[in-house]
Amino acid sequence: MQGLTMDMPLLTSMIVKHAAVWHGDVEIVTHRVEGDMHRYTYADAYKRTCRLANALKRLGIQPGDRVGTMAWTTYRHLELYYAIGGSGAVIHTINPRLFHDQIEYIINHAKDRVMFLDTTWVEMMEGMQDKCPTIEKFIILCDSGKMPETTLRNAVCFEDLLAAEDDSFDWPEFDEKTAVALCYTSGTTGNPKGVLYTHRGMVLHAIAGTSSDHPLCISSRTVLLPAVSMFHVHGWMAPYAAPISGTKLVLPGPNMHGDNICRLLEEEKVTVTAGVPTIWIDVLQHLKKTGGRLDTLEICNIGGSAPSIAMIKTFEEEYDVHVVHAWGMTELSAAGTTGRLRKRHQDLPAAERYKVQQTQGRPLFGFEMKIVDLDGTPLPHDGEAVGQLYVRGPWVASAYFEDDAATDAAFDADGWFGTGDMASVSSDGLIRVSDRSKDLIKSGGEWISSIDLENYALAHPDVMEAAAIAVKHPKWEERPLLVIVPREGAEITADAVRAVLADHVAKWWLPDDIVFVEEIPHTATGKISKKDLRDRFAEYDWPEIADTGD
Repeated sequence: MQGLTMDMPLLTSMIVKHAAVWHGDVEIVTHRVEGDMHRYTYADAYKRTCRLANALKRLGIQPGDRVGTMAWTTYRHLELYYAIGGSGAVIHTINPRLFHDQIEYIINHAKDRVMFLDTTWVEMMEGMQDKCPTIEKFIILCDSGKMPETTLRNAVCFEDLLAAEDDSFDWPEFDEKTAVALCYTSGTTGNPKGVLYTHRGMVLHAIAGTSSDHPLCISSRTVLLPAVSMFHVHGWMAPYAAPISGTKLVLPGPNMHGDNICRLLEEEKVTVTAGVPTIWIDVLQHLKKTGGRLDTLEICNIGGSAPSIAMIKTFEEEYDVHVVHAWGMTELSAAGTTGRLRKRHQDLPAAERYKVQQTQGRPLFGFEMKIVDLDGTPLPHDGEAVGQLYVRGPWVASAYFEDDAATDAAFDADGWFGTGDMASVSSDGLIRVSDRSKDLIKSGGEWISSIDLENYALAHPDVMEAAAIAVKHPKWEERPLLVIVPREGAEITADAVRAVLADHVAKWWLPDDIVFVEEIPHTATGKISKKDLRDRFAEYDWPEIADTGD
């Protein structure tokens, strides 16, 4: 027997309509690409989104067509999210920090018909457009007075496009499993892989983002600054979750440096923010230099990689800001776990609580995970056993877009997605990722976690950033090489770092050498690029063959 509730498809257009009707007076603030500040409301955004949906129809965009965006975290990009997906087309958010050949590959693989782009990347696309033949028209995200001279084919000013349209639109209804968005992985190995999201998965994940235990933990009283690019995994779902709750959004555009983030946090009285550790390193440095405060900020969400204990401690003890670590990936639409503390964790001594906050957290409702050994046998959730992490859930990818080989390699026979992470799971569900499987260091037949070495190195007050990589060794097969960026003006020695590490790891884990550099390379998503470091130090000449026995 079936129940008697209304059968209404979950579509992203529901979100923007809801925000316009019930949260229409709430502000969306943007530090624009043009350099000035822009303010309007959800009601204003809705009218412009309707205009944009009408414009897409006039451009001949059909249901299922892919529409590319190469844009910062701004109000215009927010409008594109809802107009493209809500009209039945597929928004393809492109990470412009990828290599040019990767960008060309994903545009052609997606078969984008129209490209919307900020002025930042006009010159870059002029040099690439001949290799992207599917793009029929380029729409430049700017005012008519800021329209650059360009050789891009059929280039149109975004604001001129909107000005010609009506601000009402009859949003279509269709199957909630219809594709709404396409996002490609960063492609650290092989070509980037496409993840094609459904309206249903997107709306469910957005609803999860409004719960009190979700990392974002947003409500109508929240002022949210997502210090994360909207071309990277939907801005960690903030653009979809915030309108549901009527959350004020503060969008930083391309201005993600520490002094500007601090300015926005203060001037807009931000209560919740989110970003990768590199953002917060810059923010904390700026605060230390200027003596700045974080008077209204309550929660700092950190993802992409785990925050160091030192970073958690600084936020909590010096600025009274609670750190929440969450874990996710492109294939998970954004987040799969939450680092929001349980009540029993809140009562722990600070040092123990910080260790809990550094874990990847526990699964969100609807999200399942398991760890298995190399034979696929499930391992116990005892906090000790380490295995390959597999996941599934209503917003987890079921396959890669038009890539059977990548799908076969990533999913097991039961349809679970293999994350590529090695992890342990405690009895109460706390996940601790010990490493990416490709980043583990195998020394003398035993495994060393690069993540643990990095986190312990960051306990030294003069270490700003650290990366541990495996380098071939004449005696031990591989040994850890630790690469460190010192804090500005600091005088630090390898022996001082080893002394900190020695308090936490076995003697044979200690790196045989430590290299100090001015900068560590990062990926297009802001993570440390272990691949680039391994390439750089592939032929590293060890100073001596160390005896690593205990």
